[in-house]
Amino acid sequence: MAGHSKWANIQHRKGRQDEKRGKVWTRVIREIMVAARTGGGDLTANPRLRLAVDKAKAANMPADTIKRNIDKATGNLEGVSYEEIRYEGYGIGGAAIIVDTMTDNRVRTVAEVRHAFSKHGGNMGTEGSVSFQFKHCGQLIFAPGTSEDKVMEVALEAGAEDVITDDDGAIEVLTAFADFESVKNALEAAGLQPEVAEVTMRAENTIELVGEEAAKMQKLLDILEDLDDVQEVYHNAAL
Repeated sequence: MAGHSKWANIQHRKGRQDEKRGKVWTRVIREIMVAARTGGGDLTANPRLRLAVDKAKAANMPADTIKRNIDKATGNLEGVSYEEIRYEGYGIGGAAIIVDTMTDNRVRTVAEVRHAFSKHGGNMGTEGSVSFQFKHCGQLIFAPGTSEDKVMEVALEAGAEDVITDDDGAIEVLTAFADFESVKNALEAAGLQPEVAEVTMRAENTIELVGEEAAKMQKLLDILEDLDDVQEVYHNAAL
């Protein structure tokens, strides 16, 4: 199955994350703490915590920092309590946006997210207003030039739902949330290393934005991503 070109967007996003290593660490620490608090500190019994720890390791976070934050969240050390809140809205050209946050101050967070939307050409929506346009799933993306046949064979054998080759040659493997880890492990065991491996909200359809509209949308996304309480921003714009 063919899909839209995602490679440029992925490279852009990775570049921005590398620029803001400290911000990435802050987000990952929150994710570790919430995952540990809700599912316990045992990695073998808590898949969400395993994912968060994988993210931390990918961001070169020291093992003692990871352990300290798991201990904080499970009550072995005193820590801040975060809650997860999702906001939905529309960006430039009617593009759908989901903003996932973790916050210790709900009032501050909603005010900052609403201000970002309204100041930069978007609109906050109500709960459920755009999330139906996204699918909660596992996503693994391989660089152009990776063997499509090998990825397809291993991924489908391991229980992946779909394998998509994008216009630019990148290969995308989609899994059910529950199957993400087993598919990822099978691909890596076969020597196939994904550039991106995450559980995400994947847009079912995209809206093409070019020129000034694309620039305005990127500005809005950047502003949202830079907010302290924001963990992830998902959207359906092809920029």
